[in-house]
Amino acid sequence: MTTTAATDAEGSGAHPRFAEALRELGLGDLVGRVRRFPDATRTAEEAAAAIGCELSQICKSLIFAADSVPVLVLMDGASRVDLELVRKELGADKVTRAKVDVVRETTGYAIGGVPPFGHRTRTRVLADRSLLEHDVVWAAAGTPHTVFPMAPRDLVAHAGGTVVDVRERTA
Repeated sequence: MTTTAATDAEGSGAHPRFAEALRELGLGDLVGRVRRFPDATRTAEEAAAAIGCELSQICKSLIFAADSVPVLVLMDGASRVDLELVRKELGADKVTRAKVDVVRETTGYAIGGVPPFGHRTRTRVLADRSLLEHDVVWAAAGTPHTVFPMAPRDLVAHAGGTVVDVRERTA
């Protein structure tokens, strides 16, 4: 079955690997709640506009390299990650944004569609506390065109995340 056929069979537009991850986690009912948009929702701004929610209700799934080891940071869409805070949290010498090929290799998804869980490999997950300010957040469902809603505490738990403060502070 091709990806297109699998997607059509699902009826949700969620990436087949992510839909399978939802079922494996006992969250199969979420497959039907995935929303697909005709235009890409690669950025938090695009996703929030398409959904009609606050920018901070978007959960960005960002891959960084901490001493060359991939780490996933979940951040609200209105904020930026402070790399120095991530470095301190992990006790790393250096933290950088992961290269495109590392993101794809680590997660199995393209940038703009990386979900918070259901990745090809297991990574350490840090979730910024700002996500918990909402009843529901929206995250990518494995493609740049799909998102799904979830209570942030549940999302962090299913991602195996540790709640931390790694949001960049503005002056």
